[in-house]
Amino acid sequence: MNAPNKSGWRPALTLDRREGQTTATGNRALMLEEPLIFEIGTCETTGVDLPEATAGANRLGGMAREAEIGLPGLSEPETVRHYTRLSRQNYAIDLGLFPLGSCTMKHNPRLNEKVARMPGFADVHPLQPIDTVQGALGVINELASWLIRLTGMRGVAMTPKAGAHGELCGILCIRAALEAKGDAREVILVPESAHGTNPATAAFAGYRVEDIPATAEGRVDLAALKARLGPDVAGVMITNPNTCGLFERDLKEISDAVHAAGGYVYCDGANFNAIVGRVRPGDLGVDAMHINLHKTFSTPHGGGGPGSGPVVLSEALCPYGPLPFTELHADGTLTLVEEETGGERQPHAFGRLSAFHGQMGMFTRALAYILSHGADGLRQVSGDAVLNANYLLRSLEDVLDAPFGHSGPCMHEALFSDKGFAEGLTTLDLAKGMIDEGFHPMTMYFPLVVHGAMLVEPTETESKAGLDQLVLAMRSLAERARAGDESLKNAPIHAPRRRLDETLAARKPVLAWSEPQVPAGTPTLSEQGGS
Repeated sequence: MNAPNKSGWRPALTLDRREGQTTATGNRALMLEEPLIFEIGTCETTGVDLPEATAGANRLGGMAREAEIGLPGLSEPETVRHYTRLSRQNYAIDLGLFPLGSCTMKHNPRLNEKVARMPGFADVHPLQPIDTVQGALGVINELASWLIRLTGMRGVAMTPKAGAHGELCGILCIRAALEAKGDAREVILVPESAHGTNPATAAFAGYRVEDIPATAEGRVDLAALKARLGPDVAGVMITNPNTCGLFERDLKEISDAVHAAGGYVYCDGANFNAIVGRVRPGDLGVDAMHINLHKTFSTPHGGGGPGSGPVVLSEALCPYGPLPFTELHADGTLTLVEEETGGERQPHAFGRLSAFHGQMGMFTRALAYILSHGADGLRQVSGDAVLNANYLLRSLEDVLDAPFGHSGPCMHEALFSDKGFAEGLTTLDLAKGMIDEGFHPMTMYFPLVVHGAMLVEPTETESKAGLDQLVLAMRSLAERARAGDESLKNAPIHAPRRRLDETLAARKPVLAWSEPQVPAGTPTLSEQGGS
């Protein structure tokens, strides 16, 4: 990459990496090429002229900076344009359909956002006196009541900050319950069709993980699971619907067998959106299940930030749930139970998972979503999600291999594979082709039980017209892959950046910018006739 000259501009025709690009600036119509911020500004200037300080000695003591900060200076409009241009290279649910399987990338209603920004919710602080936050505690308590009612469970821990955090909460409850009985079991069984974080969570909690195979239908092998149960098995972590997009029809029988063997059942609730309002996991013998509020109740994904993964608990595990939890008194006031004794409801609470009480903004959004839909609306949500996934499955199964299409209707997501592609073409090539077609790629190579897996989840918020456009794009790409169209190996062609060497990027990431070495004699832009 050529270095910028003093004005911050680089020589023409050097910064673009796309085929057929002929513009002098590197811009393609109104999709503007944007260099790194270090390539635009210089460290010798600032965006604002400030007079020299005339005050006396600073009060920073030994903490005063002794060297240049090394950041480029830009004016305010340059800064705003830089980040706005970068944002246009992102894909988001507000731009189009987001078909990531197992992720449930659904629309976030603006009503939820408006409610979350109301005074008393947006500005609440976890250290305020309890009598000043009764409304906020009421939101937490009512949302907790809905989650218990929808899942058929006995209690709920509201503080876990994400799905994986919720998994850890559930497994720690199981460990606490076993330790209270003096039962030192050390194995957690995880079916091949379970969610990807399940084995990691069990291992993190100190358990040894053993796999349970899947049947040819893509469901848990019930006979294999029953054969492995014994006095060393603490429990099973099962995902229902599973990551093959199928409902585990034997879950009640699995739960009964695990309970009879002295263990507990953890259900990964990542796919609860497919069954909300129709199936109560508590009725199937589940002891603990986390709920991703962003997947089922439309709170934002958060980019690793404001996640929320409440964990519902059965009567057997409820006494061991973490603190704090809300308690409603006869006079209508709410308090937080924060003592390690856990009170009467959770006398053996294992402690805290979070410093405070959970993600208030996510609670507010989720409750707004639930109340605006009502029980009948939530039932329709799951029905529409399943309908959309089956529409995709049946619309594509003649051009894409559907390994479990024979297992009956799918649930929330449709699973395909690269079987039938011409030699040399893979799932990755089709996924990169989707970028050229204007879609974010689907989830690739997961679940691991299917070679070249493509997991597509449309959610309930997509219209038939939107699904038809996705089907059109995927059918075209599938037909090209089956016919051996080698141009797919170069996709994406029309994106701001071409295909990356993802293996090299993962193994040797470049995390800091450094001044590039410019070969002697390289002409500047003005020397090339630019302005």
